[in-house]
Amino acid sequence: MTTQHPDEKPDPPQAGSAPGNGGGEASTVAAGDSTATLVDSVEVLRQELEGLRQKLMEAQDRALRVQADAENQRKRMARDMENAHKYGLERVVADLIPVVDSLELGIEATGTGTDIENLRQGMDLTLKKFLDTLARFGVTPINPQGEKFNPDRHEAVSVQPLEGAEPNSIISVMQKGYELNGRLVRPAMVVIVKG
Repeated sequence: MTTQHPDEKPDPPQAGSAPGNGGGEASTVAAGDSTATLVDSVEVLRQELEGLRQKLMEAQDRALRVQADAENQRKRMARDMENAHKYGLERVVADLIPVVDSLELGIEATGTGTDIENLRQGMDLTLKKFLDTLARFGVTPINPQGEKFNPDRHEAVSVQPLEGAEPNSIISVMQKGYELNGRLVRPAMVVIVKG
């Protein structure tokens, strides 16, 4: 055991000595380092959070686009199905229309006479029944007599001058056109006034 003389001063405390014994400067530096580390950690977490928010927004955008694409595809399929049902008989109708043409020509060729009159009445009834059947399936004739020529619905087979008539108007229908549910199956063959 060392004895200290009452006139001697105690040795100064050394670095790293216990708190409260003069080591305040070292503990302040340690606290500052800890705060800086915490601030850095918070900043890193903020950046990660922002990155995650951005990814979430992109994922939501992709999900909305996929949903919109699916809805558009569903609508396209429904429209295609509707058109398939609506126009599925188009070829059949196109094949039946010449029969109507033949009946109309036969009626015109019969002329007048007693036996011929019976034939004409029969053909008239047949034609009416046939046209009624076509109408039930959405087939309508296009008879544009006196109308303005429309190249989307009419086919001009001849052009003739006619005094007092409006240019490009239809003066004669050579063969009726037909539509199936509003879609042109065959244009009307017409004679128009020279323009």
